Order: sequence, then structure tokens, then C-alpha cells
Amino acid sequence: MSNKLKILVPLKRVIDYAIKPRINKTNTGVETKGVKFSINPFCDIALEESIRLKEKTPELVENIHAVSIGPTKAQDILRTALAKGADTSTLIDVGEETVEPLQVAKLLKKVVEDKKSNLVVLGKQAIDDDSNQTGQMLAGLLNWPQATNASKVEVKGDEVFVTREIDGGADVLKAKLPMVVTVDLRLNEPRYASLPNIMKAKKKPLEKLKLKDLGLDSIDNRLEVVKVEEPPARQAGVKVESVDQLIEKLKELKAL
Repeated sequence: MSNKLKILVPLKRVIDYAIKPRINKTNTGVETKGVKFSINPFCDIALEESIRLKEKTPELVENIHAVSIGPTKAQDILRTALAKGADTSTLIDVGEETVEPLQVAKLLKKVVEDKKSNLVVLGKQAIDDDSNQTGQMLAGLLNWPQATNASKVEVKGDEVFVTREIDGGADVLKAKLPMVVTVDLRLNEPRYASLPNIMKAKKKPLEKLKLKDLGLDSIDNRLEVVKVEEPPARQAGVKVESVDQLIEKLKELKAL
């Protein structure tokens, strides 16, 4: 394996974080028609950290490869990633099919092996399913060390130091490459893609694969969505004038 970093950054295309999701008419999921999609915010942070690492120590990073598993339209987030600073990219086109974390991890393992990546940097979770599982599963499948919820990442030689926020302070983990790192929100502030870089990105490589190109016939999901519904509306709060009134109200609600 090369001493230089070959960073793989998985990206997920999700409903934009600024939009309030609506449940579809069949109560089987979230309405996706006519809705703006963008890079999952945690994935964007992972991409930004990889780009910053290359900018600070260009002699350390050989390339940054962005990969997305999703519909054909996921090309748009890969083009954005290329515009921001990724060198190459791959789209694994699975159509409109939902892919669970374990299946994502299995597909990413194949990409890691194909691209000979030695560092995977990805968001700790996606804002649509909030699973927070893919990074851990990928590390398990690869038998690599992992550090999750990173708030700071430093690479020194063949060692990676990852700071994690914990109750009452910070925890620093050290591991040797190759490894998997999942990132948290406070790691950095992602940049915007400039118009000139968006134009340049059109000339950067975007590889398009189907499942059969990875030796698979179909996605083997294990979960079934039975029903999706809005949480029940919460009752409005009541202000009380004294502790006695508070106790009285709590008794009314049978909370005491």
C-alpha cells in the first residue's frame, strides 16, 4: 500500500436540510417529488475535512475519491464534490431503491478494494434515516480500526489522531492506517462550490457503475417499512404562579 493517503469519501444524496419533510399519501415514506436534494450535511463535512487535509499537506494526499450509492440524479452531488476539490468520483446507480447501511457498507468495501483506499472519511450519519451505522459496519467488514464522531482529525505519518467530544471533555484516539473515520458537525464549516470550479468539475472523472459491475444482482435489504406517520401534536404548556400550583397541575396530569 502506498505511503500516501488515498482518501475515499462516501456521499449521500438527501432531502435538503432546510426543507421540512412531508409524509407521502401512502404513509410508506417521505415525499420526494418536487423536493430539493443536496449532499447530506455530515458527508459534506467529511468531504471538507479531506480537502483541507490535502490543501494543508499536499505531499501527504495522493487523491480524494468521492462515491455515492443512489439514483442517477446523485450525479449532481458528485459534481458538487468535484467542484469543491475531490479529484475523482464514482456513482453506483441503484435506481430509486432504498439501500440499508449494511448493504451500503458492503458496496463501499468493494470500492475501497478497487481504489486501494487507505483512509475512509464519512459522515457519522445521514439526516434522512439517522442510522449512524455505515462507518462502523464498513470498518468491521474491512477489519480496519475506526474512530467515530470526530471533532478534530490529524494525520502524522502513518498514524491518525482523532479527537471526539465526550461528556465533560474530549477523548483522543490514535490508530495506524488504514482506518475509517466518521465525522461530527463541529469538525468544520464546508465551503461553497464556486462557479469556475463547477465548470472545471465537468471535466473531472465521474465513473458510473451498476450493481452487476460489482458482482451483485440485487440489493438484499432486511428491513421492511410498515408505516410512516407524523409524531402526535404536543399540547401547549401552561404557566403557573407558584410551586403549589405546579404540584396541583402535576397531580391533575397524574405525574405525581
